[in-house]
Amino acid sequence: MNASALRPVDAAGLIRIPRAILLPLLALSFAIGARAEGESNESNSPANRTVADLKLELLWIKPGTFVMGSPPEEAGRNKAEGPQTRVTFTQGYWLGKTPVTQAQYEAFIGSNPSNFTAAGPNAPVERVSWLDAMEFCEKLNAREQAAGRLPEGYAYTLPTEAQWEYACRAGTTGSYAGNPEAMAWHKGNSNETTHPVGEKAPNAWGLYDMSGNVLQWCFDWYGDYPGGAVTDPTGPASGHFRMARGGSWRVEIFRSASRAGGSSARRDYTLGFRLALAPLRER
Repeated sequence: MNASALRPVDAAGLIRIPRAILLPLLALSFAIGARAEGESNESNSPANRTVADLKLELLWIKPGTFVMGSPPEEAGRNKAEGPQTRVTFTQGYWLGKTPVTQAQYEAFIGSNPSNFTAAGPNAPVERVSWLDAMEFCEKLNAREQAAGRLPEGYAYTLPTEAQWEYACRAGTTGSYAGNPEAMAWHKGNSNETTHPVGEKAPNAWGLYDMSGNVLQWCFDWYGDYPGGAVTDPTGPASGHFRMARGGSWRVEIFRSASRAGGSSARRDYTLGFRLALAPLRER
């Protein structure tokens, strides 16, 4: 209802309220209504989640639309980052607040493949392949489903490239989702090692280490972007290489649109992963 519909009714038997009193009452009514609506929306949003025994936090990423990839004029751009594609998510998902750490991986899998153990148990696990990361997800799904803790229609997995970039950008549209020096461990400041997660600044949605520390495996096969507009994309049905995003301690390139990857079995001391709890999809 708009403000023009809320006018005093001049009819027999009704007491006319003076304008000086009526307008403040209407303003108060609008304010209360808006606050109540905001509180209702907030209370209906899914809560952030934690895998309690692993102390692994996941933040809710609400549905929305963004432009994936980079424009031709962006400095440092690779042609694989285009054509820019308008992506819409009809369902939200949860995404790890940080990459999976060495401690979390070892506590669940029973081993720690990382090269940088001296960086400490809270440094991101690395030297994990895409297959290793998916094994972590599948074992966690089996356990959590048996315990009745999986939301209906959702499963632990790796984020798609689109989900990852949407969360990385956190509403931004430029080359970076914030101040790179404040947010990322990279070649110029890492001292050639990983660092404990969460030490740099988060992005606007509260996610840490999206732009450095370790590259993070994504679900997708490598493929060209389709261009135009797409809804809930999951990437190509097949391919030769899996995708990874986010830059690492070893490189300077950590723009929001940057892409990397390798074979499903590749293990490298720049490669880790971030857990997603996302709508079910085919592997």
